[in-house]
Amino acid sequence: MPPSTHGPTQLSPARIRLALFALALGGFAIGSTEFVAMGLLPNLAADLLPGLYAAQPDVANAQAGWLISAYALGVVVGAPTIAAAATRWPRKKLLLALLVAFTLGTIASALLPSFGLVLAARFVAALPHGAYFGIASLVAADLMGPGKRARGIAVVLSGLTIANVIGVPAITWLGQVAGWRVAYLAVAGIFALTFLAVALVVPFQPGNPHSSIRRELRALGRRQVWLALLIGAIGFGGLFAVYTYVSPLVMDVTGLAAWAVPIVLVVIGAGMTIGNLVGGVLADRSVRRTMYGAFGVLLVALSALALSAQFLAGLLAGVFLVGAAAAALGPTIQTRLMDVAHDSQSIAAALHHSALNVGNALGAYLGGVAIAAGLGYVAPVWIGLGLSGLGILLAVVTFAIDRSRRRLGVHVPYGTAAIMVVPAT
Repeated sequence: MPPSTHGPTQLSPARIRLALFALALGGFAIGSTEFVAMGLLPNLAADLLPGLYAAQPDVANAQAGWLISAYALGVVVGAPTIAAAATRWPRKKLLLALLVAFTLGTIASALLPSFGLVLAARFVAALPHGAYFGIASLVAADLMGPGKRARGIAVVLSGLTIANVIGVPAITWLGQVAGWRVAYLAVAGIFALTFLAVALVVPFQPGNPHSSIRRELRALGRRQVWLALLIGAIGFGGLFAVYTYVSPLVMDVTGLAAWAVPIVLVVIGAGMTIGNLVGGVLADRSVRRTMYGAFGVLLVALSALALSAQFLAGLLAGVFLVGAAAAALGPTIQTRLMDVAHDSQSIAAALHHSALNVGNALGAYLGGVAIAAGLGYVAPVWIGLGLSGLGILLAVVTFAIDRSRRRLGVHVPYGTAAIMVVPAT
């Protein structure tokens, strides 16, 4: 990967911390808007699909899962489109524009009256998601400097994971008490607050004047980029197959009341927060070993959850480890993409979040199919296990290609996050 175009930003440590906090606050808002639907799935189904929910609640819950899939697909569409088209924009200006779009899209999601319109609003509200995380990750990596890129990325992503400890459970509770529409209006308020924070403390960073859509799209011609994206998409499907249907898993399989759902979401979020930060530190040492280790833990955790979800201890331990292992993959795969994308940094950073949301849509869809087919609420966990198994096989393939190229004398970022120049794949 070529070094940063801008070089480490010369700011005081306190200013850097404030800037990283502002960027992470955006991640917190995004995590809240993306994941709160999972805890409020029965509420959404009952309000937007009342007839179907009264007759067939399982089918209504599965159809309400389309709201999660629509958001995920919006990320997939918006991330590469916005990142490639706006690569010359000053990064701070682009972040502010994306935050305005988030705020308006979330308000629309809260106010529109029908399932179809809310479905469309969730798609539109998701369009800035990948571009925000992609550009914020580049800003954070630049602020941290060489050798600390994955840690900078992990700080940005920590907003997403902390949302699952604090934001999602709190807003889920708010939605259960005051209605899901009030919950989404609260999320819109967090986006507005993030706009102010970014405007005040994130330093100016220019866009790349030499970049172009054609140059950014070169990343799509590199097989290692596609393999990294597939690892994220398929591997993360394991997390989202579980997370999407965590509410009925808690109530119908473990047999707990609705009040327990926010508590379980806190446990998942705690696992994700710890896993993300640990993954950032470990990925700065070795991307390859961190990826293998995280997938190994994820496979064990999904298997244990599927076999013990009917017990409270099994449920809590399982979802904690699933969240931790999946979140550790976040900065790891992001760093891998930055290494193999060469000079197509903006689109590669954004495509990471497209890949994760393909996993989101895939996990939610396949889990919904299994539930609608009458296989029960543990079936999505087994589906997640299969997806994560395929993810680790793809990881083996991508690093085998690296080893093959090393034997041919080609210098590649084999299992490390070091900054180096790599020939095109």
